[in-house]
Amino acid sequence: MSKIIGILAGSLRKESFSKKLAKAVLGMAPEGYAFKIISLADLPIYNQDFDDHNDIPQAITDFRNEMETVDGVIFITPEYNRSVPAVLKNALDVGSRPYGKSVWDAKPAAVFSNSPGNLSAFGANHHLRQSLVFLNVPTMQQPEVYLPNVSELFDENGVLKEGSTKDFLQKAVNAYIIWFSKNTEKI
Repeated sequence: MSKIIGILAGSLRKESFSKKLAKAVLGMAPEGYAFKIISLADLPIYNQDFDDHNDIPQAITDFRNEMETVDGVIFITPEYNRSVPAVLKNALDVGSRPYGKSVWDAKPAAVFSNSPGNLSAFGANHHLRQSLVFLNVPTMQQPEVYLPNVSELFDENGVLKEGSTKDFLQKAVNAYIIWFSKNTEKI
């Protein structure tokens, strides 16, 4: 049976670079693994009243159920104001509730950040990691994946160009799979 890795792109924009990277990573799954992109587009902003009054929007229930089916997660994030986009932080909040029923607990993750500029979303990458520590999501440390000048990496059809970045991403995915395996072995 294949291990399922969810890919979350932290952007809602139709032509999002994070979404394009997610599509590129989707095709890098090795044998024995299935990668799937999980959309964040329909998630309402989390409100504790949803759970307190058993009035949970269907989109939240659907997201939680889908996240329960994955064994690990690759987060692909841009940077908004030196942090993660609200849609990605909201997904963390939605999945972490109700208290004691987090869909994130112990699911090995990787963080790939990107930016049209040279800083390659360093701030977002590390802010996301702070939240993942609290959520008990073991996160791959090496290789670190910071992708600068992301707008230059795609062809006119939005496909990741062949070359050093694509090769690096494949190496990062391969490293994640090895790391994932080590972090999911039964003791």
